[in-house]
Amino acid sequence: MRNPIPTVGLGTFRLQGQIVIDSVRDGLAAGYRHIDTAQIYENEAEVGRAIADSGVARDELFVTTKIWIDNLAADKLIPSLKESLRKLRLEQLDLSLIHWPSPNGTVPVSEYMAALAEAKAAGLTRLIGVSNFNNALLRQAIDAVGAAEIATLQVEIHPFLQNRAVVDFARSQGIPITAYMPLAYGKVMQDPVLASIAAGHGVSAAQIALAWSLQQGFAVIPSSTKPANLASNLAARHIVLSHDEMAQIAALERNERLANPAGLAPQWD
Repeated sequence: MRNPIPTVGLGTFRLQGQIVIDSVRDGLAAGYRHIDTAQIYENEAEVGRAIADSGVARDELFVTTKIWIDNLAADKLIPSLKESLRKLRLEQLDLSLIHWPSPNGTVPVSEYMAALAEAKAAGLTRLIGVSNFNNALLRQAIDAVGAAEIATLQVEIHPFLQNRAVVDFARSQGIPITAYMPLAYGKVMQDPVLASIAAGHGVSAAQIALAWSLQQGFAVIPSSTKPANLASNLAARHIVLSHDEMAQIAALERNERLANPAGLAPQWD
Protein backbone atom coordinates (compact mmCIF):
# COMPACT_ATOMS: atom_id res chain seq x y z
CA MET A 1 0.00 0.00 0.00
CA ARG A 2 1.22 3.49 -0.80
CA ASN A 3 2.51 5.33 2.26
CA PRO A 4 4.39 8.56 1.64
CA ILE A 5 4.74 9.19 5.38
CA PRO A 6 8.00 8.32 7.21
CA THR A 7 7.15 5.30 9.34
CA VAL A 8 8.40 6.56 12.71
CA GLY A 9 7.56 10.14 13.60
CA LEU A 10 7.92 12.25 16.72
CA GLY A 11 4.66 13.22 18.39
CA THR A 12 4.47 16.48 20.37
CA PHE A 13 1.07 16.22 22.08
CA ARG A 14 1.13 17.73 25.60
CA LEU A 15 4.70 19.00 25.18
CA GLN A 16 5.11 22.73 25.73
CA GLY A 17 7.79 25.42 25.88
CA GLN A 18 11.38 24.36 26.36
CA ILE A 19 10.30 20.73 26.82
CA VAL A 20 9.02 20.47 23.23
CA ILE A 21 12.00 22.42 21.88
CA ASP A 22 14.36 19.95 23.56
CA SER A 23 12.33 16.92 22.43
CA VAL A 24 12.30 18.00 18.78
CA ARG A 25 15.96 19.04 18.89
CA ASP A 26 17.00 15.72 20.45
CA GLY A 27 14.71 13.79 18.11
CA LEU A 28 16.19 15.39 15.01
CA ALA A 29 19.68 14.73 16.35
CA ALA A 30 18.73 11.07 16.89
CA GLY A 31 17.59 10.77 13.28
CA TYR A 32 13.88 11.52 13.30
CA ARG A 33 12.73 13.32 10.16
CA HIS A 34 8.95 13.23 10.73
CA ILE A 35 7.53 15.71 13.27
CA ASP A 36 3.84 15.80 14.20
CA THR A 37 2.16 18.81 15.83
CA ALA A 38 -1.26 20.49 15.83
CA GLN A 39 -2.81 23.92 16.17
CA ILE A 40 -4.45 23.01 19.49
CA TYR A 41 -1.16 21.81 20.99
CA GLU A 42 -0.06 25.48 21.14
CA ASN A 43 3.53 24.49 20.41
CA GLU A 44 3.87 25.11 16.67
CA ALA A 45 6.16 28.10 17.24
CA GLU A 46 8.44 26.08 19.52
CA VAL A 47 8.49 23.17 17.06
CA GLY A 48 9.35 25.65 14.30
CA ARG A 49 12.17 27.11 16.35
CA ALA A 50 13.65 23.67 17.08
CA ILE A 51 13.47 22.75 13.39
CA ALA A 52 15.06 26.04 12.33
CA ASP A 53 17.87 25.66 14.88
CA SER A 54 18.54 22.03 13.94
CA GLY A 55 20.25 22.75 10.65
CA VAL A 56 18.45 19.79 9.07
CA ALA A 57 17.66 20.55 5.43
CA ARG A 58 14.00 21.25 4.78
CA ASP A 59 13.74 18.63 2.05
CA GLU A 60 14.79 15.96 4.57
CA LEU A 61 11.92 16.79 6.91
CA PHE A 62 8.28 15.69 7.00
CA VAL A 63 6.20 18.08 9.11
CA THR A 64 2.54 17.52 9.96
CA THR A 65 0.06 19.85 11.61
CA LYS A 66 -3.62 19.38 12.35
CA ILE A 67 -6.39 21.92 11.88
CA TRP A 68 -8.51 22.59 14.94
CA ILE A 69 -12.32 22.44 14.92
CA ASP A 70 -12.63 26.23 15.32
CA ASN A 71 -10.92 26.63 11.93
CA LEU A 72 -12.89 24.15 9.83
CA ALA A 73 -15.24 26.63 8.13
CA ALA A 74 -14.31 27.41 4.53
CA ASP A 75 -13.36 31.01 5.34
CA LYS A 76 -11.13 30.03 8.28
CA LEU A 77 -9.25 26.92 7.26
CA ILE A 78 -6.72 28.40 4.85
CA PRO A 79 -6.00 31.50 7.00
CA SER A 80 -5.39 29.20 9.98
CA LEU A 81 -3.03 27.05 7.94
CA LYS A 82 -1.09 30.14 6.88
CA GLU A 83 -0.78 31.08 10.54
CA SER A 84 0.52 27.58 11.32
CA LEU A 85 3.11 27.97 8.57
CA ARG A 86 4.19 31.31 10.03
CA LYS A 87 4.64 29.78 13.48
CA LEU A 88 6.46 26.76 12.08
CA ARG A 89 8.68 29.01 9.91
CA LEU A 90 7.82 26.93 6.87
CA GLU A 91 6.62 27.78 3.38
CA GLN A 92 4.77 24.47 3.02
CA LEU A 93 3.53 21.69 5.29
CA ASP A 94 4.20 18.11 4.24
CA LEU A 95 0.87 16.96 5.65
CA SER A 96 -2.18 18.83 6.96
CA LEU A 97 -4.90 16.88 8.75
CA ILE A 98 -8.39 17.62 9.97
CA HIS A 99 -7.75 17.02 13.68
CA TRP A 100 -11.28 16.06 14.70
CA PRO A 101 -14.51 16.07 12.69
CA SER A 102 -16.72 19.09 13.27
CA PRO A 103 -18.81 18.32 16.40
CA ASN A 104 -22.40 17.43 15.50
CA GLY A 105 -21.55 18.09 11.85
CA THR A 106 -21.76 21.87 12.41
CA VAL A 107 -19.40 22.34 9.47
CA PRO A 108 -20.09 19.73 6.76
CA VAL A 109 -17.28 17.30 5.93
CA SER A 110 -17.62 18.33 2.28
CA GLU A 111 -16.93 21.97 3.19
CA TYR A 112 -13.73 21.49 5.14
CA MET A 113 -12.37 18.75 2.89
CA ALA A 114 -12.88 21.05 -0.12
CA ALA A 115 -11.05 23.84 1.74
CA LEU A 116 -8.23 21.46 2.62
CA ALA A 117 -7.96 20.35 -1.01
CA GLU A 118 -7.84 24.03 -1.98
CA ALA A 119 -4.97 24.56 0.47
CA LYS A 120 -3.10 21.73 -1.23
CA ALA A 121 -3.78 23.16 -4.69
CA ALA A 122 -2.45 26.51 -3.47
CA GLY A 123 0.80 24.86 -2.37
CA LEU A 124 0.32 25.37 1.36
CA THR A 125 0.61 21.64 1.99
CA ARG A 126 1.96 18.69 -0.01
CA LEU A 127 -0.50 16.16 1.35
CA ILE A 128 -3.84 16.18 3.16
CA GLY A 129 -5.65 13.74 5.40
CA VAL A 130 -7.92 13.24 8.38
CA SER A 131 -7.71 12.23 12.02
CA ASN A 132 -10.22 10.70 14.43
CA PHE A 133 -12.79 9.89 11.74
CA ASN A 134 -15.13 6.94 12.01
CA ASN A 135 -16.02 4.98 8.88
CA ALA A 136 -19.10 7.04 8.03
CA LEU A 137 -17.10 10.28 8.22
CA LEU A 138 -14.22 8.77 6.26
CA ARG A 139 -16.71 7.78 3.56
CA GLN A 140 -17.91 11.40 3.42
CA ALA A 141 -14.31 12.63 3.13
CA ILE A 142 -13.70 10.16 0.30
CA ASP A 143 -16.87 11.36 -1.43
CA ALA A 144 -15.65 14.96 -1.11
CA VAL A 145 -12.09 14.66 -2.44
CA GLY A 146 -11.49 11.03 -3.47
CA ALA A 147 -9.64 8.33 -1.55
CA ALA A 148 -6.42 8.94 -3.48
CA GLU A 149 -6.25 12.47 -2.04
CA ILE A 150 -6.33 11.24 1.57
CA ALA A 151 -2.70 10.55 2.47
CA THR A 152 -3.51 9.05 5.86
CA LEU A 153 -6.10 8.45 8.54
CA GLN A 154 -4.52 9.18 11.91
CA VAL A 155 -6.23 7.31 14.77
CA GLU A 156 -5.47 5.93 18.20
CA ILE A 157 -4.00 2.43 17.85
CA HIS A 158 -2.07 0.36 20.35
CA PRO A 159 -2.26 -3.28 21.48
CA PHE A 160 -5.18 -2.51 23.82
CA LEU A 161 -7.22 -0.60 21.18
CA GLN A 162 -6.72 -1.96 17.69
CA ASN A 163 -9.52 -0.11 15.88
CA ARG A 164 -9.93 -2.98 13.45
CA ALA A 165 -13.18 -1.84 11.82
CA VAL A 166 -11.66 1.53 10.93
CA VAL A 167 -8.35 0.01 9.84
CA ASP A 168 -10.10 -2.51 7.60
CA PHE A 169 -12.25 0.13 5.90
CA ALA A 170 -9.35 2.54 5.38
CA ARG A 171 -7.27 -0.27 3.91
CA SER A 172 -10.11 -1.26 1.58
CA GLN A 173 -9.93 2.29 0.22
CA GLY A 174 -6.12 2.29 -0.05
CA ILE A 175 -5.74 4.88 2.73
CA PRO A 176 -2.64 4.43 4.94
CA ILE A 177 -2.95 4.50 8.74
CA THR A 178 -0.96 6.57 11.22
CA ALA A 179 -1.19 5.23 14.77
CA TYR A 180 -1.15 7.81 17.52
CA MET A 181 -0.65 6.96 21.22
CA PRO A 182 1.04 3.73 20.03
CA LEU A 183 2.43 3.16 23.53
CA ALA A 184 -0.94 3.75 25.26
CA TYR A 185 0.59 6.46 27.45
CA GLY A 186 3.20 4.04 28.70
CA LYS A 187 0.71 1.29 29.62
CA VAL A 188 2.44 -1.10 27.21
CA MET A 189 5.41 -1.13 29.59
CA GLN A 190 3.33 -2.86 32.28
CA ASP A 191 1.94 -5.64 30.09
CA PRO A 192 3.35 -9.12 30.83
CA VAL A 193 2.79 -10.46 27.30
CA LEU A 194 4.69 -7.56 25.75
CA ALA A 195 7.38 -7.85 28.44
CA SER A 196 7.84 -11.55 27.68
CA ILE A 197 8.14 -10.97 23.94
CA ALA A 198 10.51 -8.05 24.59
CA ALA A 199 12.76 -10.25 26.75
CA GLY A 200 13.05 -12.74 23.93
CA HIS A 201 14.29 -10.01 21.59
CA GLY A 202 16.45 -8.21 24.14
CA VAL A 203 14.46 -5.00 23.70
CA SER A 204 11.80 -3.04 25.62
CA ALA A 205 8.04 -3.61 25.70
CA ALA A 206 7.63 -0.18 24.14
CA GLN A 207 9.78 -1.21 21.19
CA ILE A 208 7.69 -4.38 20.77
CA ALA A 209 4.46 -2.34 20.72
CA LEU A 210 5.91 -0.05 18.05
CA ALA A 211 7.24 -2.98 16.01
CA TRP A 212 3.76 -4.55 16.13
CA SER A 213 2.24 -1.40 14.59
CA LEU A 214 5.02 -0.97 12.05
CA GLN A 215 4.78 -4.60 10.93
CA GLN A 216 1.12 -3.99 10.06
CA GLY A 217 2.16 -1.13 7.79
CA PHE A 218 1.16 1.72 10.11
CA ALA A 219 3.20 4.85 10.63
CA VAL A 220 3.66 5.60 14.35
CA ILE A 221 4.16 8.90 16.18
CA PRO A 222 5.26 8.20 19.76
CA SER A 223 6.39 11.12 21.87
CA SER A 224 9.26 11.19 24.32
CA THR A 225 11.34 13.75 26.17
CA LYS A 226 14.23 11.40 26.98
CA PRO A 227 17.04 10.97 24.44
CA ALA A 228 17.44 7.27 25.28
CA ASN A 229 13.74 6.61 24.63
CA LEU A 230 13.78 8.70 21.46
CA ALA A 231 16.60 6.51 20.15
CA SER A 232 14.99 3.21 21.19
CA ASN A 233 11.63 4.17 19.65
CA LEU A 234 13.38 4.85 16.36
CA ALA A 235 15.25 1.55 16.59
CA ALA A 236 11.93 -0.34 16.73
CA ARG A 237 11.97 -0.18 12.92
CA HIS A 238 14.52 -3.01 12.91
CA ILE A 239 12.58 -5.52 15.04
CA VAL A 240 10.88 -8.39 13.24
CA LEU A 241 8.12 -10.21 15.13
CA SER A 242 7.06 -13.77 14.37
CA HIS A 243 3.56 -14.68 13.27
CA ASP A 244 2.96 -16.17 16.73
CA GLU A 245 4.20 -13.02 18.48
CA MET A 246 1.95 -10.84 16.31
CA ALA A 247 -0.99 -13.10 17.22
CA GLN A 248 -0.20 -12.87 20.95
CA ILE A 249 -0.24 -9.07 20.74
CA ALA A 250 -3.44 -9.06 18.66
CA ALA A 251 -5.08 -10.97 21.52
CA LEU A 252 -4.46 -8.02 23.88
CA GLU A 253 -7.36 -6.06 22.33
CA ARG A 254 -9.67 -4.72 25.08
CA ASN A 255 -11.20 -1.64 23.48
CA GLU A 256 -9.26 0.60 25.86
CA ARG A 257 -9.74 3.99 24.24
CA LEU A 258 -7.65 6.75 25.81
CA ALA A 259 -8.57 9.67 23.52
CA ASN A 260 -12.34 10.04 23.71
CA PRO A 261 -13.18 13.68 24.57
CA ALA A 262 -16.85 14.30 25.24
CA GLY A 263 -18.47 16.59 22.69
CA LEU A 264 -15.59 16.08 20.28
CA ALA A 265 -15.26 12.38 19.59
CA PRO A 266 -17.50 10.86 16.91
CA GLN A 267 -19.56 7.71 17.38
CA TRP A 268 -16.77 5.15 17.09
CA ASP A 269 -17.08 1.99 15.01
